[in-house]
Amino acid sequence: MVDTVETPIESLEYRTEVKQLLDILAHSLYTDREIFLRELISNASDALNRVQFEMLTNHDVVDVDAELAITITVDDAAKVITIRDTGIGMNRDELVENLGTIAHSGARTFLQNAGQSQSTLEEIIGQFGVGFYSVFMVAEEVTVVSRSARPQDHAAQWQSTGDSRFSLADADKATRGTEIRIRLKEDAAEFASTWRLESIIKRHSDYVSFPIYVQDKEGEPKVANRRTALWRQSPSKVEAAEYEEFYKQLTFDEEAPLLHVHMVADAPANVRSVLFVPAHRERSSLRLRPEYGLRLYSRKILIQEHNKELLPEYLRFVEGVVDSEDLPLNVSRETVQSNPVTRQLRKALTNRLLKDLKTLAEQDAARYVTFWSEFGVFIKEGIASDFANRDALQELLRFHSTHTGADGWTTLKEYIARMQPDQKAIYYILGDSLKSATRSPHLDYFRKHKIEVLYFTDFIDGYMVSQLHEVEGKPLQNVDAANLDLPKDAEETAPSADAVSQDVFDQLLAHIKQLLGERIREVREGKMLVDSPARLVSPEDDYARELQYVRRVIEEDYVAPVKTLEINRRHPIIANLARLVSADAANPLIDPSIEQLFDNLQLLDGAYQGSVADMVERIQKLMGAALHN
Repeated sequence: MVDTVETPIESLEYRTEVKQLLDILAHSLYTDREIFLRELISNASDALNRVQFEMLTNHDVVDVDAELAITITVDDAAKVITIRDTGIGMNRDELVENLGTIAHSGARTFLQNAGQSQSTLEEIIGQFGVGFYSVFMVAEEVTVVSRSARPQDHAAQWQSTGDSRFSLADADKATRGTEIRIRLKEDAAEFASTWRLESIIKRHSDYVSFPIYVQDKEGEPKVANRRTALWRQSPSKVEAAEYEEFYKQLTFDEEAPLLHVHMVADAPANVRSVLFVPAHRERSSLRLRPEYGLRLYSRKILIQEHNKELLPEYLRFVEGVVDSEDLPLNVSRETVQSNPVTRQLRKALTNRLLKDLKTLAEQDAARYVTFWSEFGVFIKEGIASDFANRDALQELLRFHSTHTGADGWTTLKEYIARMQPDQKAIYYILGDSLKSATRSPHLDYFRKHKIEVLYFTDFIDGYMVSQLHEVEGKPLQNVDAANLDLPKDAEETAPSADAVSQDVFDQLLAHIKQLLGERIREVREGKMLVDSPARLVSPEDDYARELQYVRRVIEEDYVAPVKTLEINRRHPIIANLARLVSADAANPLIDPSIEQLFDNLQLLDGAYQGSVADMVERIQKLMGAALHN
């Protein structure tokens, strides 16, 4: 502790109700008391920067050879923390000016608006430099002793308990800089711990440019911060191993990231950023992420640990840090105000990330497939929610199709390049799984005519396609639609030798309609069926069938929509059923066969809501009849 000179102590009263101000600052702006140390370190770093700049042109300063550093000591018995720096320092008048900012006339405006909403308060308070006063969240008493770097200035002491007054006195201090002595409140005793302070430094001030020494009980100092911020280095000077190491330190993920994006730009906004795409959506047990968001820094000082505003929500799987000197911050540095700079950063970061993902897809298809398998669902979410970037996102989409099979992928651009000469639309099928989709009767016509169909098997695909209506002027159409404009050839319209007569077929249609009743809209011949006996098609007025698919996945009380049943007059099952109905409509095998056919179609569509036990009993009955014959 520094002894004061034997001169009268001047007691001064703040020009406004400081007690009220301090109460607002401590309880309305700061959500975590540990923030006080970040604020004091930030102030010390600013003071060191100022003296460093001063000494570029002026060597007539106190302690010109002193190390530019911050030193923190702890007396746990006395519950005292002391923070020293070798920065620019302050004289008596500057102590009043800098530590009495809130006593200026603007404080009146602050108080007048203090009763407004939190958001309004945060907008107003940004104009006041009162971060220092966060110390009173933990301090019973604060003593500041400072000596200016100017040789002619004398040291001075400022002292306050956070009430309506503070004291000033001359002081004995031979060295340059500022010393802050904090006597902790009883309920803040946890901060009188070297380990606790080191953890706060690691979290908030790890990349301060100057060394932060923390001294133990024996007085042995050790540097507690890294100092070098990887994201503020030139990308050309950073090795791949350094990115990997930084990612693992940042995330505790044991596996290397799939992709890193290092962005350094000064326009349209200042930004220094390193973003990472993890290798997997689900990571190691050590990787505990309670919430998503990027770590936001300003001049290497952590401002926000989980910022959700700098990337759109569908990119929430991205990890990383963003550092910008252009961000206007409120007094607590805990909230970034909504402003054009934030929007510019969001746009720049999003564009760069999507660009680098496109480059990855073009240059390393195998790695991109790995990315797509893990995070493709997020890109699809972006298609539905981010109209501004939809074109860029479309280029990132990958699908299995009837052309690629289960082992290959196609882009929409590649699909369009393979379209048949007379093909007018991009066709897709919704399914619960790739296996069920490939077995859908809706594909009969398309397979026969070698028309490619995309497999949409993610639960979000229904929502995606409801927003993505066309690509390059080609509309997207579901193959289960009843009104598809497809060419018909002579073979499809000509009667088959195996087909039953129209009268017999009409009897079957009537019987099916009577049996299924309101479970179907209508039953009719299906002209597009080839190898399948029947299919369920969405009615022409069902404009929300894709969203029905999403609802089926997420809603417990989902009710399957009523569809039209189309049957294949040429298929042996249908022909035999028709003959049985014509011969004896009371045959006990007819109705179970129709019910099973209907349930099979619902199962393939992922919409079966009947009783499994009833189905098993029915199948066993049909098996018995088949074996008997």
